Amino acid sequence: MRNLLKYVSVSLLVVGLAACDGKSDTAAADKNTSSEASQNSQTVSLMDGKLSFALPAGVTDKSGKLGTQANNMHVYADESGQKAIIVIEGDSSNDTLEDLAKRMLDQQRSRAPQLQVVTNKEITVDGQKLQQLDTVISVNNQSAWSSLVMGKVDGKLMTLQISLPGDNQQAAQTEAANFLNTLHLK
Repeated sequence: MRNLLKYVSVSLLVVGLAACDGKSDTAAADKNTSSEASQNSQTVSLMDGKLSFALPAGVTDKSGKLGTQANNMHVYADESGQKAIIVIEGDSSNDTLEDLAKRMLDQQRSRAPQLQVVTNKEITVDGQKLQQLDTVISVNNQSAWSSLVMGKVDGKLMTLQISLPGDNQQAAQTEAANFLNTLHLK
C-alpha cells in the first residue's frame, strides 16, 4: 500500500513539474475540438478488461519508457509531456477511498505546499464508487491540473491520474471531465 502511494505521489509530482517546465506546446492542442478528439481517440483496456477509457488525441502509450508490467504502471502522454495519464494497479487496501485520498493529499502537500485542492468527492462510474481528487499546483508562474481517481476494481486498488497544463483552469477541468466521461468499469 505504501509503495502504491509512493508511486502515485512521485507520479503526481513528476507530471506536475513536467507540465510546469515552461514549454508552451499547448496552442495546437487547444485548437482541437471535442469532435476531432473523439474521431482520433483510441480505447485502452486494462486490468483484464475491467477498466477502459479513450485516450485524448495526441496522447500515446509511453509505458515502455516509464512504467512496466512488473510495477503495474501504465503511462500515456503527449510528445511535450504536459498532458499525461497514469494508471497504477495495486494491492487492495482496507482503508476507505476517502482516507486514501486524504493520505495522498497530505503527502502531496508535504512536497508541494502551494498545492490547491479544487475537488475531493465521491463519484460513481458504471455503478462503482470512486474517489476523485482534483488539484492545481503552481511553480514558476506555470500551473498544472491533476485529476486523480481511485477505486477498488476486481479486488485491486486502481489509481488513475490525468495531468494537464493548468494555466487555464476551466479548460483543464473541462478536458479532464471529458476524459473521465470515457471511463468505464466492468
